[in-house]
Amino acid sequence: MSVTEVFLGALVLILALPWAVWRGLGRPKWAPLVVVQILVGILLGPGILGRAAPDFHAALFQPGVMAALSGVAWWGVMLFVWAAGLELELGQAWAERRETGIVAGLALAVPLGLGTAAAALLLSGPGWVGEGAAVWQASLGIGMACAVTALPILVLLLEELGILRQPLGQRVLRFASLDDIAIWGVLALILLDFQRLGRQAGFALVFALAAWGMRHLMRRIAPRDRLPVALVWLAASAFGADWSGLHYMVGAFLAGAVLEADWLDRARLDELRAAVLQVLMPVFFLWTGLRTGWEMGGLAVLGAAAVLLAVSVAGKLLGVALAGRWLGWRPGEAWVVGWLLQTKALIMIIFATVLLDRGVITGETFTALLLMAVGSTMLTMPAVARRIAR
Repeated sequence: MSVTEVFLGALVLILALPWAVWRGLGRPKWAPLVVVQILVGILLGPGILGRAAPDFHAALFQPGVMAALSGVAWWGVMLFVWAAGLELELGQAWAERRETGIVAGLALAVPLGLGTAAAALLLSGPGWVGEGAAVWQASLGIGMACAVTALPILVLLLEELGILRQPLGQRVLRFASLDDIAIWGVLALILLDFQRLGRQAGFALVFALAAWGMRHLMRRIAPRDRLPVALVWLAASAFGADWSGLHYMVGAFLAGAVLEADWLDRARLDELRAAVLQVLMPVFFLWTGLRTGWEMGGLAVLGAAAVLLAVSVAGKLLGVALAGRWLGWRPGEAWVVGWLLQTKALIMIIFATVLLDRGVITGETFTALLLMAVGSTMLTMPAVARRIAR
């Protein structure tokens, strides 16, 4: 068959298999469709399907097909990260800055510290740090992965729980929004390349000036022209960030963060995000699964994932509990907020993908982080649904 035919066949598999499994399970709330898509991506990867049926795997995911899938995945994830940047509500976070600062700070710092310490122990063995990367980069990256909150998936879970527009849901979104800024700031620090420091400084300066001009332009053009202009801005920002040695996802997030969601019509943005999640992101999940590594052995990777999951959940719950005690919250409130904020999934997978792309971590470390993200997301709904109902 031609490359085009194989690519289309792969698309049929990518879109049909996760949905069929999810429907077969009865659309479980504890495992959203995105989680099933990630797990199917892992199953179709080289560590499982590649070992069980190597000839079929090699024929299906041949280089030409992988190149096409990569392009779709890149654009899909750029759109998704850009939409996550647009979700930031910095004005409301500033209005409630005492509570937001305390909760977001402790919810980030405690799991970051515990995760970095656990990573230091993990990285003492061979095979976890990427070639050419310093141990501190990998340790900080893994620690930050333990502290990440997946803002887009959090929105979906809050909608499912019926509290997205209620005060509790809006507070949780403010906490997560502030942490989102720190996530991408730490990522920029990890990726700081002293050989490209001039380029990165140049990008920062040009981006700041361009962002000022972009905000000025968006206020003055017709509403129907704003989304096409914003997409051009997204592509240009991603290109500049990648050229400077950061990563195109950093540029995509910044491109969304400097814009106001109200300029683009929130209803249209919600529709766009839902469409991207259903149409393009399944390709990203499969592409992610195809990059998993098991060379060190399944038990070693699963053990690392279990340790990181425990550290991630415990650190987030402890951090929010300390914040709740400081702020005098009602009993049980910190439990709900802590579990919601430890949701990982997409943003952590994107974060880990950047680390893998830049050679900071290995395929085995990436696989452990991927499994940790899936586990943390699946635990959230069972942990909070009954408490919120009460």
